[in-house]
Amino acid sequence: MANPGPGNSVTLRVEAPATFTATSELASAAATAGAVITALDVVESHAAGMVVDLTCNTTGAEHAEQVRSAIDGLDGVLVRNMSDRTFLMHLGGKLEVVPREPIRNRDDLSRAYTPGVARVCLAIAEDKHKARALTVKRNTIAVVTDGSAVLGLGNIGPEAALPVMEGKAALFKQFAGVDAWPVCLDTQDTEEIIRIVKAIAPVYGGVNLEDIAAPRCFEIEQRLRDELDIPVFHDDQHGTAIVTLAALTNALRVVGKSIGDVRIVVSGVGAAGNAIIQLLQAQGAKHIVACDRHGAIHSGGDYTDAHRIALAQSTNEEDFTGTLAEAIAGADVFIGVSAPNLLTGDDIARMADDAIVFAMANPVPEVDPIEASRTAAVVATGRSDFPNQINNVLAFPGVFRGLLDAGTADITPAMLVAAAQAIADRVDPDELNASFIIPSVFDPLVSVEVAEAIVQAARAEPTEQTQAAEPAE
Repeated sequence: MANPGPGNSVTLRVEAPATFTATSELASAAATAGAVITALDVVESHAAGMVVDLTCNTTGAEHAEQVRSAIDGLDGVLVRNMSDRTFLMHLGGKLEVVPREPIRNRDDLSRAYTPGVARVCLAIAEDKHKARALTVKRNTIAVVTDGSAVLGLGNIGPEAALPVMEGKAALFKQFAGVDAWPVCLDTQDTEEIIRIVKAIAPVYGGVNLEDIAAPRCFEIEQRLRDELDIPVFHDDQHGTAIVTLAALTNALRVVGKSIGDVRIVVSGVGAAGNAIIQLLQAQGAKHIVACDRHGAIHSGGDYTDAHRIALAQSTNEEDFTGTLAEAIAGADVFIGVSAPNLLTGDDIARMADDAIVFAMANPVPEVDPIEASRTAAVVATGRSDFPNQINNVLAFPGVFRGLLDAGTADITPAMLVAAAQAIADRVDPDELNASFIIPSVFDPLVSVEVAEAIVQAARAEPTEQTQAAEPAE
């Protein structure tokens, strides 16, 4: 299933003869080896030869070496070096801190630091809520992880999770103007994580929990929501749920079905699966069967964790007890947030007419999207190389932009539904079709409209924790 992609892009610096056909021979060798060429540049030219940078997409390190060998095997050609462009992007990290106000002279220094800063400190000491207007707290969130459940990689620890959290922070800034900073914790103890996040909370206007394994993530999020006066959002749960609901809203429009009528099977009952089910129910879904690796969650099951027990009570009204493959027979919708290759094209063919398949395990989905598309009406994945990518970046930047602008600590189901509706509505009815049910992640209006939806929902549900979004006079 792996195709050459930009995540495995390499640049080869090649010495080649100064002939008319040299560059075309390099390109032909790389293409014959299965690479997708994206650039070919002559960087040096001499009477007897030239140096060429050939950039191409591969499927991984082994394939890149095959491409290198193919080019090296040409007469008179030498590969000086091969650079992995993804690693080059990460050299030194992807973030930096830049002052918002320049410090050019003694006058600036006196106001930004001593002695002038003391007056601001004392004002906050008298009223700590002024920190939101007078410090980075106003527009800064912490991206917190323990590295225990990094997407597609598992429990790799805090240092290895840091590049993902840096990327998340970059997306916050790029798509919503929110300043974010990675906070990777060297502990996987629930109580210690809660204590640390509470201790650093004064600096931040919100907390984005990321890649923390279930079921610990449920307690960590709930406790922090209860004990902090800033919003706490677990993106693996609620970000995924928002974008899934948005995509399903439009997929149902394509096939002409109603969320209250369709039979939905969800594979995976971890953080994402639980949140998806709760949000679908908040939007009116009535017929849901949740499946774990053992099959359908049902009322007669012997479950020990609270979330499976709750699912057994709130889903599967027919008390179905079979396997995942058996559960999807006759189902209208399949939503997978679980593991690769659980289903076949034949399994999908047994679903209802005009079936909807969201196979979101990454990087390998629950079912081959091409096989699924042979019989399903709408197919979506978490991948960028197929249509209908269900990507959390459509949700989390705008959600936090809205939460910060609204000055609220509460995150309600109504806000999540409003965010999903805003995403769905970015696809104009004239654009909507089976291969375009979700807007592009680069649509600049997505985060703007999600933020506005969050603000409007917050205003409709005022709470004691809602504060003025504008700084005090």
